[in-house]
Amino acid sequence: MYRFYVEQNQIKENSICILDSDVNHIKNVLRMNRGDTLIACDGQGKDYICSITDLSDKIVELAIKQVQNSYAELEGRIYLFQGLPKKDKMELIIQKAVELGVYEIIPVMTKRTVVKLEDKKKELKKLERWQAIATSAAKQSGRGIIPRIAGTKTLKQALDYGSELDCRFIPYENAEGIEYTKEVIANIQSKHKVGIFIGPEGGFEEKEITLAKEAGYQPITLGKRILRTETAGLAILSMIMLQMET
Repeated sequence: MYRFYVEQNQIKENSICILDSDVNHIKNVLRMNRGDTLIACDGQGKDYICSITDLSDKIVELAIKQVQNSYAELEGRIYLFQGLPKKDKMELIIQKAVELGVYEIIPVMTKRTVVKLEDKKKELKKLERWQAIATSAAKQSGRGIIPRIAGTKTLKQALDYGSELDCRFIPYENAEGIEYTKEVIANIQSKHKVGIFIGPEGGFEEKEITLAKEAGYQPITLGKRILRTETAGLAILSMIMLQMET
């Protein structure tokens, strides 16, 4: 069934209106007609099963038949704290993390971060671009929510931001063996809030690992191979997604 995302102000008690470019897509690309069924998603985890009641050049009117929680969402929440990588790697990380079920992505400035977003205008432009990529990936993968890209944080701010999470992990090459990683992941419950802290190119400094451990983050290994920053987060996300999936 076709899915379209709508804003809260487009949703009424018994009806929904679809606007803008989605109207052309429904009418002229999909060639849908009155009586056809589609899903309108509010981007907050609710799916509205609707039938088309009217179409014009500017609006598609829908009648709500059923409301349900999105089947595509995990019960828990995964927060990805990503050390800022070089070039356009962040775009790939965001796209794939959204596909894997991440709830929120928090860009982090660490000691070895090469990219600096000290200019507020440049940062806002980057955040807009990243949020657009998250929105597109959410639509493509049938997500019930559109994951948020948070504002860039320092290491301390990021550690504080995740202080209330149920589980907090930081992949690190000097962590204990893979059996320990398997053990801590096996203890994750489906409704847990989980934080993953990934370093940039060059990884973390020892002092940063110490700060993370003091903040409650558990160092874990992802195996014997050295993973790039754009691979490490996706690897651990995949493991946690499978553990939390119900």
